[in-house]
Parts: sequence; structure tokens; C-alpha cells
Amino acid sequence: MGKKRKHGEVGHPEEPKKEEVAPVRPKRTLLGWKDKGGVESKNDSSTFRNREKVLVTCSRRIVFRYRHLMLNMVSLLPHCKKDNKVESKESKGATLNELVELRSCSSCLFFECRKQKDFYLWMAKCPNGPSIKFLVKAVHTMEELKLTGNHLQGSRPILTFSSNFDKEPHWMLLKELLIQIFGIPKDHRKAKPYHDHVFVFSIVDDHIWFRNYQISVPHNVADKVEHGGLDKMTLIEVGPRFCLQTIKIFAGSFGGPTLYENPFFLSPNLIRSMEKRKKAGKYAKKIKAKTRRKIHELENQLEPDEFTDLWKE
Repeated sequence: MGKKRKHGEVGHPEEPKKEEVAPVRPKRTLLGWKDKGGVESKNDSSTFRNREKVLVTCSRRIVFRYRHLMLNMVSLLPHCKKDNKVESKESKGATLNELVELRSCSSCLFFECRKQKDFYLWMAKCPNGPSIKFLVKAVHTMEELKLTGNHLQGSRPILTFSSNFDKEPHWMLLKELLIQIFGIPKDHRKAKPYHDHVFVFSIVDDHIWFRNYQISVPHNVADKVEHGGLDKMTLIEVGPRFCLQTIKIFAGSFGGPTLYENPFFLSPNLIRSMEKRKKAGKYAKKIKAKTRRKIHELENQLEPDEFTDLWKE
């Protein structure tokens, strides 16, 4: 006897199976993935994407206070990279440009200490410039100030500038450089996606004063801040504090033609020599006063007293 056919096989001939083919993977580019039509899916090439990276380093034989200031800046800038110390010599510019290229950075903050007294800060865009040299004054670190503010590490700051930055060309160049270095990229992997502190740059007496404030918002249900309600927000200082005096602005990276030179800048060595001259002048005045007193006593001698030998007998 023959075998019975199955119920599903009646009147339905077998169809050939189709081969399963994986979909073609789109082409990957530096700015995202491309579709079949050649259009980028995530990021369009016309949109700007901030890829700023800052190299932070210092010179050898730096004082502990200035080293702590550098570490505070490293903690405030999640898009920076810290490197080993560099010898402070005339050839430091070539060394720093090479370090910036090796670490795939585009900017550099170089803290330079000389004679364990004078503190300088270099801000440079590598490798084509410009670069600015500052004298740092009134340094106060986070550990030293004991301020009550405390914002989240890695959050993006709001950069605020005083109206003086738009008056002269060199201040406008300085403002643009500060925005590029201290402005944290939006989609950086180490940065938080919101703002909870403010970087304040203000110009007073031709000096740039830096302050860092936490944005404090009440979290109670009764005092909850509505959208746009800035009256209830307060600022609490976090630190660090420092003051920058512009010395020179160069067209290249750590050198090149001088674009601007501060006419009111006096080097710390000159200030110390002037103070020594003042002290030397005080000593010379004392010596001249003593000699004048002796001459006056010799010219105007007192008459002999008749009672000087009264008690000798």
C-alpha cells in the first residue's frame, strides 16, 4: 500500500526557499553614518561639531600653590588632557607644539613658574596660533579659600564676559580665545549635559579677573522655580580665584610676530629692583643725617658747665 499524503501537501506544490541576505551596512564617516543615497544620517557635514581638546601642563620647579591651581583647572575642564612637566627654556615652544600634536589637542594652557616667585600663563592655539602670555596675580585655590559653593564635577559652565571685551580689538581676540578654551564641547563623553555653574571674566584696571560661581536653585515644592524665574536663583562662589595681566599677544604658537604689547606692564624683576633702590635710598638718608648731626655738634659746641666737677671730690 502506498503512503498517504499529508493534509498540507494536497494541491500545494512546494515553493523554493528564498535565500536570506543581510542588509547592506551604510558607510561610516568621521561625522556619522551615510545612507545609500549618500546622505549622512546623524550629523550633517554643514553643522559645526566642537572637537576642542586642551593640553594642560606646567614647568619644572613649580610652587605647590601654583600646582594646586593647575589641578583645579584640570578638574574644571573635562575636555582637557594633563601631561608631564616641561623644562622652562627658550625652546619650550617647539616642545609644547610637539606634545599638543602627540596628544591630539588643539589648544594649550602652560603654567610657567620662574624663580619660585613669578607665575606666568600661556594660552595658545596650536600649531598656527595665536598665543597670549599673562602674568598671574592674586592666586587663591579651592583648598585654600574654604568657600561654600559645590557644583557637580564635569558639568558645562556658562561663560559670561563684561562689556569691556567688545571695546578694543585685543580684548575681542582675548574673548574669542577664552571662549574656545574654556567652552566645554556639548557632546563630550566626560561632560554632563546641563549647566550648574558660571565662569565670570571681568576687566578691571586692565586686568582679567576670573571667578567661578555655582547656580543654586531651591528644590522645595513651595519655592520651586518656574521656567524663566531667575529671581529665586542665587550664585555661590566655588573658586578658584586668580587675576591675569596681559603681557604680549603673538601671531604664532608660543612665539612669532607681536600683535599687541601691554604698555603698562612692569616685569616683577623691575618692581623688585625699584623696591631695593627705595630701601637703599633710606639707608643713604640715615648716613647723611648722622654726618650732618656730627658737623652740627662740632660747629655749635656747648659752654663748659660749672657744676660738672662738683661731686668728684
